[in-house]
Amino acid sequence: MRLAVIADVHGNFDALDAVLADIRRAGADRIVNLGDHVSGPLDARGTADCLMATDMLCLRGNHDRWVLGDPAGDMGPSDRVAAAQLSDAHTAWLAALPPTLDLDGAVFACHGTPTSDETYWLEAVDATGTPHLADRAQIESHAAGLEADVLLCAHTHIPRTVVLADGRRVVNPGSVGCPAYDDTKPRYHRMQTGSPDARYALVERVAGHWTVAFRQVRYNTKRMVALARQHGRAEWASAVATGWVAAPE
Repeated sequence: MRLAVIADVHGNFDALDAVLADIRRAGADRIVNLGDHVSGPLDARGTADCLMATDMLCLRGNHDRWVLGDPAGDMGPSDRVAAAQLSDAHTAWLAALPPTLDLDGAVFACHGTPTSDETYWLEAVDATGTPHLADRAQIESHAAGLEADVLLCAHTHIPRTVVLADGRRVVNPGSVGCPAYDDTKPRYHRMQTGSPDARYALVERVAGHWTVAFRQVRYNTKRMVALARQHGRAEWASAVATGWVAAPE
């Protein structure tokens, strides 16, 4: 079995298009998409149209849930821009997505952790607001009760794989469309990859063993950067163009 694992497109259609082209060249039996599909000041409509036209397995992320469930006045600015672009067909598709997926008992997929789409699995943020690899016991605790050999998560936008004490692997493929962001929970911090490349992972079982290959795909960011600036989001423009968060202008 060879899986292409993507996540956190965040309305960046051009990054998604480049990643899907790379997957076609690399080959995969299935594509698994770990959520946060449309939220961002970019091209939510084009992204949703593209995803709905594929046969990939998609689940729901926290921003997908917020786009669907929050009144427009209560939405964050990225969710609000995305929601305004979506049709009833798009929202019906998002609403039907499950929060987790199980692939033949061998692979389990979620957005954040198995019980929360807002919790980091492999990362933690210290008292100074510095992100780092989470404590081993904390990582192991989120995997309790799961029997799958491979556990897929997203949400942090940071590519990483961790091997648990019993040999299972937890894999975060990174973000297709948003290589950097800042957040205020649990305290202000920045997640930054330092490059604008679109990211995903190839997860493959060969002779009974699972391997993980992280892929970085270059693409032309100009249209997405222009859309971010058009919507007044200089920090998004910086993230998409460079992989670093810049203070709003």
